[in-house]
Order: sequence, then C-alpha cells, then structure tokens
Amino acid sequence: MRRLSVLILIALLTTSCAALTPPTPTPTATPTLTPSVTPTATLTLTPTPLPPTATATASPTATDTPTATATATITPTASITPEATSGFVFDNWKMADVSPDILQTLSIPVLAFINQNDRDGLGDRRTPQPATGLQTLYYVPPTDSAARVAILQTPSSTGNQIYISRNGRSIAYFIEDSSGVATGLYVLDLQSRISARILPILSLVQRGMFSEPIWSPDGSNLAIALATGYDMDIFTIGRDGSNLQNVTPGGAYDFAPVWSPDGRYLAFLSDRDQCPSWIPGEANACDALTTAPPIGGQVYLLDVATGNTQRVSDVFVTERPRWINARNLVFASGDPTFGDNERRLFISDATTLQTREVRQRDGNENPIRLSDTWAPDGSAVIYQSVGTDSAEIVALYVDGSVIGRITDLTFARFGLSASWSIDSSRIAIGGVNGQCPYGIHIFSGSALESITNGIAPPSMCNPSYSPDGQWLTFTGVNPTRDGRVDVYVAQINGFGSVNLTGSLRGSIQLLGWVGG
Repeated sequence: MRRLSVLILIALLTTSCAALTPPTPTPTATPTLTPSVTPTATLTLTPTPLPPTATATASPTATDTPTATATATITPTASITPEATSGFVFDNWKMADVSPDILQTLSIPVLAFINQNDRDGLGDRRTPQPATGLQTLYYVPPTDSAARVAILQTPSSTGNQIYISRNGRSIAYFIEDSSGVATGLYVLDLQSRISARILPILSLVQRGMFSEPIWSPDGSNLAIALATGYDMDIFTIGRDGSNLQNVTPGGAYDFAPVWSPDGRYLAFLSDRDQCPSWIPGEANACDALTTAPPIGGQVYLLDVATGNTQRVSDVFVTERPRWINARNLVFASGDPTFGDNERRLFISDATTLQTREVRQRDGNENPIRLSDTWAPDGSAVIYQSVGTDSAEIVALYVDGSVIGRITDLTFARFGLSASWSIDSSRIAIGGVNGQCPYGIHIFSGSALESITNGIAPPSMCNPSYSPDGQWLTFTGVNPTRDGRVDVYVAQINGFGSVNLTGSLRGSIQLLGWVGG
C-alpha cells in the first residue's frame, strides 16, 4: 500500500513538471515582442515633423536678410532720386513756309526781331485790338524795312526763347504747348526749311539754372547743358538731329557752354574742382543731402576736335563766359545779385591759357564793375563802375590804363548797354529794357570823347554795331508814336536813323544782327 502511494506520488510529480516545463512557449513569445517593436518604429516617425520645426527655426535667420535690405535703402536715399536724362528725338517735323531766297538775303547782315501780338492792319489804329497769342520772327535788311521776311511763327509764350546761329541759317526755339504734348525745344534749318522738335523737355531751366542753347558759328551744331542722373552734362547735336554727343561725361556739373567764333572750342563752367562727382558711392563724391548744388564753377576749355579739356582759371564764376574774338575769352567773378560787394573782370588767351584781371592800374575805382563790353580786338573794355554812393562809366585798356570816364550819363545798376564798332574806333552807349533816358550817344574808342550827342526822341536802348561795321541799330521809344518800342537803324555815327518796325502793331523785341 505504501509502495502504491509512492508510485502515485511519483506520477503526480512527473505530470506537474510537464506542466511547468513549457519554456517551449518562448519561441511563441518572440513573435509577440516583434510587434512590440512597431511602437519603436512609430517613435522613428516622430522626427518627421522635425523638418518643419527646423524650417521654422531657420525663419528667424531669414528675418535677418530683410534687416540688411533696410540698411541698403537708407543709402543716399536715392534721395537724390536720379533724374532721367532727357532723350533726344526728331519728331513733330514740318516744312516751314519760308522762301529759299532767304539764304541770299543772309549774304549781308540783317536784323532779327520779334513782333508779338500783331493786330490786323484794317481797323482804326486808335481802337484797341485783342491780343492774338502769337508772335512772328522777322529778318529785315538795314536798308529796306519793306523787305522784311517772316521766318517763324510761335505762341507768344515763346517770348525771346529764340536762339539764332551767327549766320542766321539755324534757329532753335522753345514751344510751350498748353496740352503738354508738343512742348519742347525745336530747331529750324533754313537750308532744308525743315522744323522739328529735338528735345521733349518741359523747360529750359535745368536743375535750377536757365540753360541757353548755343549754336556753333556755322549753325551746324547746337550745344546745351541738360540735367543727367545726378548732375549736368553738355550735349551737342546736329541741326538735323544727328551726331548726338555728351561732350562732358562724368559726375560733375558742367554748364553754360559757349562756342568760340571759329568753332574750335567750347568754353563752359564746371564745379569739378569742388565736386568731382555727385553720384552716390563714387570716390570723392559730394553728398547732395548735405551740400547745396553749385551756382557757378571754374572756366574750362574743350577742344572740340580732340576732346581735350583744360581749366582756364581757378577763379570762381557764376556768369556764362563770353568770346570777344577767336582767341580771347572774358569772364567775371562776384555777382552783386547774390550779395557780393564786388565784381571783377578777367580776360584769357585761349592759346596760352594766360589769364589777367583787368582793373585800373592806380587802384582808384569802385569795387563793382557792371555791364562790361569789350573791344572786338580785345584791347579795351568799357563798364559801369559802381560804389556805395557813386557810379561812372569807365573805358580801360587791358593793361589798366584809363581811356576815359563819363560822369554825366547816369544809369541804374545793370542799366547800361554799350557796343564797340568792329574797328574799335567808336562806342555807342544806351540803356536797357526800356529804361533809356538819353538819345543817341556815340564816343570815340581811343579817348572816350563825344562824337554824337543826340537828344531824345527817339531814346536809345541796346545799341549794336553791325558785323560789317556799316550800321548801328538800337531800340527806341518815340512818345509821338504811342510810346511803344521800335527798332531803328542809323549810320555808324548815329545820324539818319530810320524806324524799321513802324508799320507793325503789337510789341517789338530786337534780337540782334545775323548773317553776313
């Protein structure tokens, strides 16, 4: 019995061990763990959102770039937002109604004048007529007022903005169109009789300066100073719109060009000594935010054929220089209109570039010398000598020796106008702008002694001797003819004056001699 119990116990133990042995399930457990790795894989996917996070982190870095851009914007504020350079064109062209015979007329010196708001010749002269809003440019020989020729008709707003070449064959004029479409600078070539616009600019005022177009002596090329990006440059262009050139490229202000009588040189003013450039960022450039634009500069000489440019003098000048012959250039420093208490006169030799101040040798004169007019041969000058409480007219040789003084003709400041005859033997003296209190006065060029002492009327304004030395022209007022201004011509001593414009109505403005 006991033996049987032992056997039963052994059997039971064996069965229990079999039940506990299932380490066999271990392989089965392994597959169960593999799926557990799936969550791990899920963890691996979690970084996927990180790229956006990283991009977001980069965003702040990108924000720095705009910051740098802002700094660049502060640059001289394109402050001086560059002006667009006017583009030259050749449009609005038409044929001018001018007889080809005009070229024959120009073989001798003729007078150019403007007749503005001419009234019809049918009504009673005593009856006021409405203004026409037009003006006509005429050429008239000094010998025959009836032979005057109408050259060009423009709106009255053109005024004296008419610029004629020395030979009279090329004319530049400014038209202000009320619609703005046709406004600009035009040229008329009397050879081809073609008129056209070459510059669609709104005004001849460029960067605050009046920019007068200047013809070469033969009328083939026009020079004009124009606003460029940050400064001013001088351009030349043919009367037919061809051969456009910027003859003073660079960053400085170059302006007030004037051709020499032989066409070899262009004299002009430039501030390049003070401001080599006005272009932001360039070496030695002036900052337009802190530096005022120039009102003048030094006189320079450009050799048209070679392009070589030389400074004539270090004297600061605010007025356009002037040629008195092919060799001599004159200019002045100091400008009483800008508050200067002196105005000095200079003459320069274009060949040697030697410049000298012309003043009384004994130093006994007033500090302001106005309305200077030079002898054609460059030997002498006549001017108005003005002090705080005195004024006189002085004629002076360039070496400083006094030719003579006139104290009994009194003109307001800037109110004197004089002209030397072509041989420098005579000087005609008158007033300007209708302020002409005296009649015809002619003096000798060698001693300033009176030759003619005329009594008004007519009074004498803006006298001018003809290039051939045969005639004297001037504008005058005759109270017996309604007090208006007319153009007169006389012999070189002022005798035998004839009214050339008496048959016209409206106002008259003399432009001067052309042709010959």
